[in-house]
Amino acid sequence: MPTGAELLEELQLRGLLQDSTDADALAKRLDEGPVGLYCGFDPTADSLHIGNLQSIMLLRRFQLAGHRPIALVGGATGMIGDPSGRSDERQFLDTAVLDANRVAIGAQLTQLLDFTPGDFCARLVDNRDWTERLSVLDFLRDVGKYATINTMLAKESVKTRLQRESGISFTEFSYMLLQANDFLELHSHHDCDLQVAGSDQWGNITAGVDLVRRRTGDSVHGLTAPLIVRADGTKFGKSEGENLWLSAERTSPFRLYQYLLNLPDDDVEQLLLRLTLLPVNECQQIAAEHASVPGERQGQRRLARELCSLLHGPSVIGPIESASAVLFGAPIAQASEDALLLLSAELPSTHLLATDLLGADPLDLLVSVGLAKSKGEIRRNPAGYYVNQVSLQARSDGELDAMQGSDVLHAKFILLQRGKNAYHLLVAD
Repeated sequence: MPTGAELLEELQLRGLLQDSTDADALAKRLDEGPVGLYCGFDPTADSLHIGNLQSIMLLRRFQLAGHRPIALVGGATGMIGDPSGRSDERQFLDTAVLDANRVAIGAQLTQLLDFTPGDFCARLVDNRDWTERLSVLDFLRDVGKYATINTMLAKESVKTRLQRESGISFTEFSYMLLQANDFLELHSHHDCDLQVAGSDQWGNITAGVDLVRRRTGDSVHGLTAPLIVRADGTKFGKSEGENLWLSAERTSPFRLYQYLLNLPDDDVEQLLLRLTLLPVNECQQIAAEHASVPGERQGQRRLARELCSLLHGPSVIGPIESASAVLFGAPIAQASEDALLLLSAELPSTHLLATDLLGADPLDLLVSVGLAKSKGEIRRNPAGYYVNQVSLQARSDGELDAMQGSDVLHAKFILLQRGKNAYHLLVAD
């Protein structure tokens, strides 16, 4: 197992260390024996997103180094909403929705952390278990008494909101105290001495560190990693911009793979380091090899394979890559049925009876699915329209013959195409 200093050095090399309450003291505590550490995830949706993955992997890295991760699903804090990184207040979710979200997120966390019974077994907790029983008077006496308004106003998440016309509600203002109380609860009853999170949580973490010290006299620790940002500087997340979810129902493995495959070259190394379990030197080697022939996109391809395998299992990779290759010009006749089934879920598709396909005029099909406005448009440029990647012009020397059995791949699929990027898949039921 690595020493505390070695573990923190690896986090630094991976770009995962932004703020720490006291790195030397934390390294010493890590050397003293297994440390309980936690990270919180509010159930504001029924899936975590790619930005959360970094924090989950932080827990996993500590677990692999011989420490005990605690994944907290915020059934209580999710009812309030964290103002950190927000320009406006969240809409409240009702209890039934929050409960469903909490169950779904808990299932995702159990797939990414090791919950096998043992010394380093991960634990899943819900802060509603201890927050619901707190009365207002208990909360004010046992938590509010130890926090000063001056300190709370100085937190960046609060200052940013105060500068806006909408301000910040008392409900959101109290969020950091609820999170601070979580740290106190976990320290007191779950032997937790460390909280980890993204850098936008630094103010909430230090509020918890301070509350534990004031209430118990104990020293606990906080550590944050920089938020993951795209090449243009925008944050990966689920509230603004494009959402990349960990759930296959919300973001399909194929879509996630395609997104990662099309990342800018400058993002490859940092995401390999921060989101995968590959050793640091291997991530650097992949990045160096990619830089020598960037056009082959081997760095993006390895990243996509690692993350899709991590989230959805290695069995998804073959069909995804086969389906993806079709869109980049690989012969569709060589694609597996699984790959074409996958494409049918990702491309615009129409389900027809097999009898409606055999003998059909390809021009009628192209017009019916919206790839052409009229048959005349196709006849004027048959080279721009394709059936199973073969242009209508090349298909039969200009004679636009009807669909034959050999056109129906795996007795089920016909790929229609206009130009290089407009596709429609016909599926025989």
